[in-house]
Amino acid sequence: MPLFYFYESTNMLKGKKILIGITGSIAAYKIILLIRMLTRAGAEVKVIMTPAARDFVSPLTLSTLTGSPVLSGLASDDSWSNHVMLGRWADLMLIAPLSCNTLSKMANGGCDNLLLATYLSATCPVMIAPAMDEDMWHHPTTRKNLDILSGFGHSIIPVGNGALASGLHGDGRLAEPEQILEALENFFTASDSLSGKKALVTAGPTYERIDPVRFIGNHSSGKMGQAIALELARRGADVVLVCGPVPQQISHPRITTIGVTSAAEMFDAAVRHFNEAEIAVMAAAVADYTPMVTSAEKIKKKDGELTITLTKTRDILGHLGSVKKSGQTLVGFALETTDGVDYAKSKLTAKNADLIVLNSLKDEGAGFGVDTNKVTIFNRKGGAQELPLLSKKETAREIIDAIIRFNHD
Repeated sequence: MPLFYFYESTNMLKGKKILIGITGSIAAYKIILLIRMLTRAGAEVKVIMTPAARDFVSPLTLSTLTGSPVLSGLASDDSWSNHVMLGRWADLMLIAPLSCNTLSKMANGGCDNLLLATYLSATCPVMIAPAMDEDMWHHPTTRKNLDILSGFGHSIIPVGNGALASGLHGDGRLAEPEQILEALENFFTASDSLSGKKALVTAGPTYERIDPVRFIGNHSSGKMGQAIALELARRGADVVLVCGPVPQQISHPRITTIGVTSAAEMFDAAVRHFNEAEIAVMAAAVADYTPMVTSAEKIKKKDGELTITLTKTRDILGHLGSVKKSGQTLVGFALETTDGVDYAKSKLTAKNADLIVLNSLKDEGAGFGVDTNKVTIFNRKGGAQELPLLSKKETAREIIDAIIRFNHD
């Protein structure tokens, strides 16, 4: 059976508008087969090439397969390539192969060709498939740039391991066309599952001011909550992300971020947007206590002890649980060091939550500031799902899957 026959029989990609950006890499030849598969599956494909990519694959071949002109310059003869409309036309922009050079430019806002101009003005989700030699792939700068793009909410298709153009054998190969096609199908399948839904997510720490330079806070990085917001948006939901002070920011067309600092500000923002939310995930590490009195001036260091009287902050999860309506799904988090399971189960009832996600600081690789997490998901129907150590992106995917299953059971 020809390989394309299988993909011709599926309608996951039928009618989808896919904009493919090709950069200067020997692996560009693989995109010919990918485009063949996409068009056979009913997708509408347009192609942008960097000037360097033209040395590796023929624009004539690509335009013949797509049925559309292949663009590579901001202007051609007397016409202008409208990069803004290209980025608005697409349901998804796929950059494959993504060279180390273009990766760096994307991460740092470079805009010296049509592909980059289109990328920077695109309002659609972006997926990238890197391809480079092994040493370049493992270089710290490459890792940093990939982290930046991941923080933008872009999906990254993993590289393969095998023979490289340099003659070496190792990591850095462009994923095979079949793997890229599978990633595209998975993306569109997932992106439709929560289409039209509204979601609310809280993330990060809160800082409770003592004086103009000091505060009470915690080590939350906000990465878990941000990953959940991105996963909800990737599946089609419109997300309001209420985020405390964190070092990294995320960007997605379907995410509206509201920055807050204190627990009181987070409470107000969450309550304000909860009424419209069908899914609410309270992943923030909210301070339980705040100073009763805040000094307007820096408190001077003196001999003896300093006493600060604290008062409890308002319980965001508990309040939302008390006003929750039919059709709303409320998810809370519990970070414990002892008796975590019992506390998580009791929190389901006490807060009127639908699911509680438990993680423990005792689990290596879990907790604050890291890119991985190990959680157990409890729901009020009595179900429990213990997950292994996963990336926070993978953990977010499992949490959203658990929410969907809960609502369908």
